[in-house]
Amino acid sequence: MGKDVRESDADVLSGAVGVGLIGFGTIGAGVAKVLRDNASVIEQRLGFPLRLARIADLDLETDRGVDVSGIVFDRDTEGLIADPAVEIVIELIGGYDVARRFMLAAIDAGKHVVTANKALLALHGAEIFAAADAKGVDVAFEASVGGGIPILRSLREGLAANRIESLHGIMNGTTNYVLTEMEKTAEDFDVVLKRAQELGYAEADPTFDVDGIDAAHKLALLVGMAFGAKLTYKEIPTEGIRGLTPVDFEAAEEFGYRFKLLGIAKSRSEGGEERIEARVQPTLIPSDSLLAKVDGAMNAIAVHGNAVGPTLFYGAGAGELPTASAVVADLMEIAREIRRGRAGRVAPLSYAPGELREKPLVPLGELEGRYFLNFTAADEPNVLAHITGALGEHGVSIESVLQKRSGEERGSVPVIVLTHPAREAHVRAALEAIDALEDVTAPTRLVRVEEEL
Repeated sequence: MGKDVRESDADVLSGAVGVGLIGFGTIGAGVAKVLRDNASVIEQRLGFPLRLARIADLDLETDRGVDVSGIVFDRDTEGLIADPAVEIVIELIGGYDVARRFMLAAIDAGKHVVTANKALLALHGAEIFAAADAKGVDVAFEASVGGGIPILRSLREGLAANRIESLHGIMNGTTNYVLTEMEKTAEDFDVVLKRAQELGYAEADPTFDVDGIDAAHKLALLVGMAFGAKLTYKEIPTEGIRGLTPVDFEAAEEFGYRFKLLGIAKSRSEGGEERIEARVQPTLIPSDSLLAKVDGAMNAIAVHGNAVGPTLFYGAGAGELPTASAVVADLMEIAREIRRGRAGRVAPLSYAPGELREKPLVPLGELEGRYFLNFTAADEPNVLAHITGALGEHGVSIESVLQKRSGEERGSVPVIVLTHPAREAHVRAALEAIDALEDVTAPTRLVRVEEEL
């Protein structure tokens, strides 16, 4: 009798788990390649194979460089979702409305879902996760943040015993490449961005990247996972890297800092109430910090837990195979639970659905720290005195001042100030007064300095 049971179990475990892929673009092709090229190691680790049963895409003609023989490849997304051979649906079309409709349809059909769509989850995640919970299926999205870096799995499971205190992340490879090149070459933003587009690091329309929106999408998911806070990306104060000039990089180096576009989130508990500090911004960080050494198109996320202390996750944040690696890892995790007969292995955002809370955000005016201020001032006597006087009147003291070569404005010079720690509301009030001065010829550029890395 025991022998029969063991044989029956073996038969179950040896059966393949069927996967359906919606969206056969760059990442979709990468997923197919990883499933094909690493099929043996995947089966050895699972004890059974993963089988790509169907692919749905509007473009059936383009050669993706991957063999699709033996796979149903057509435009029939509804057929893919309804196919009983498909137990897990991968959504890789991106965007909002159509992707949302497909994901909800798959969930309604009782299928588990894997996606890399951070934009959709950052906006409609609550609806999608609630639908999956009601159906007892999983939604996995490791590839949505940090490409091949296992940051979400680490927060959800490896660091689950910790109260997360802060996280700082370089979450967008395009902007990190642009900042690295601007510093290295002393070229203008537009020149470096064009080169990034030619090399394939930046899209034809780079708005989501250079304006910080992509990083805000990712930070919204990280905030939910790290702090159990309900938050959409639209609530996160977001600044991009447009407007930075070679003069800024030159001054930053003299002060001992480097520019990085960071997603920053911190937990603040005051008087029994927890508030969340969340923002995306170009930031000056000490040149000797680990994050400062992350160059090119690479990503890195530093997480500080109250038990584990500081941790750092580093790797390729985008690309066909790194992202596909994360997608297939999600497939494997869900497939294990399918074979064990368990659904809902871990809550998508680590916290049980009923434990996610609305938590107030800390207003930017309450932030306290040091500030890098780039003033464009007329090249005349007493201008510096006017600027420093206005700062002093608002309680903002100066640590260092640099006056650089002539700026682009005729007859003007950049004056760079690094402040001592100050409250942002006071700094903003001072800048409002300074920018109204006749001898200040352009709006002041403010960049926050982050020392707590």
